[in-house]
Amino acid sequence: MRREPTARQTRLATELRRLREAADLSAREAATLLGVSPAQITHIESALAGVSEKRLRLLAANYSCPDDELIDALVAMATDRTRGWWEEYRELLPAPFLDLAELEHHATFLREVQFLYIPGVLQTEQYARAVYGYRVPELPSEDLELRVQHRMRRKVILEGPSPTFYEAVIHEAALRIMVSDRAASRAQLARLVELSEADHITVRVIPFDLEGFAGATSAMTYAGGALPRLDTVVRDGPHGAAFIDSEAQLGSFRTLFHKVEAVSLDPERSRDLIHRLTKEL
Repeated sequence: MRREPTARQTRLATELRRLREAADLSAREAATLLGVSPAQITHIESALAGVSEKRLRLLAANYSCPDDELIDALVAMATDRTRGWWEEYRELLPAPFLDLAELEHHATFLREVQFLYIPGVLQTEQYARAVYGYRVPELPSEDLELRVQHRMRRKVILEGPSPTFYEAVIHEAALRIMVSDRAASRAQLARLVELSEADHITVRVIPFDLEGFAGATSAMTYAGGALPRLDTVVRDGPHGAAFIDSEAQLGSFRTLFHKVEAVSLDPERSRDLIHRLTKEL
């Protein structure tokens, strides 16, 4: 029995519950069809117990699920035994740090919208240290360094051997706010320009002088799944990161991202604006 399921394990469990509910079956009825106790179905759907490929496919058959692509994707989630670099931080950092890194690792693409900060995977070490160093109450130096180190290692999704397609929409406010000193801000903007020149990275800027823009609450990280149904949105909440995966909400966030993207500057004009801001520092 698992003590603390990961967000990925919880997502698999949620999808299996949704399949059962779509088939209009109770947990007891599903257990009878599978030949197990109702408690086992409850444990699987609570991510407290894993599920084998054979059992998962049998569940899908019992639920009359016709979507072979979805079932294959769920099997891949259920049988994945990856122990990524983030596991080194288990019991050292809060679980959402690990869940975010795992989500990014498996994402087919990433889209991000930020208004007050440079997106985490684009931050320099100095910038990240300044962000974490501003917390109240102040983090012990060891905890601060763990967070900075973790954030720097997340960059593997952009700089590793198989980089993920990444698109960021950043408001000009985030570019102008100096979370550290002037030199660190200049280095951060220069790094942003450098990264934006990679083929798999797109950076767009929303300028201050844009009229009719009321989307300042649309900050998000949108992670593509193996299928659109398995996409995930991550938003910062008052008690940490919130992982969102309902189809209705995913549809709303897709629309919201495209609205924000549509009014942002194109990549070349965005790069020019960042260059100009760098020279002003």
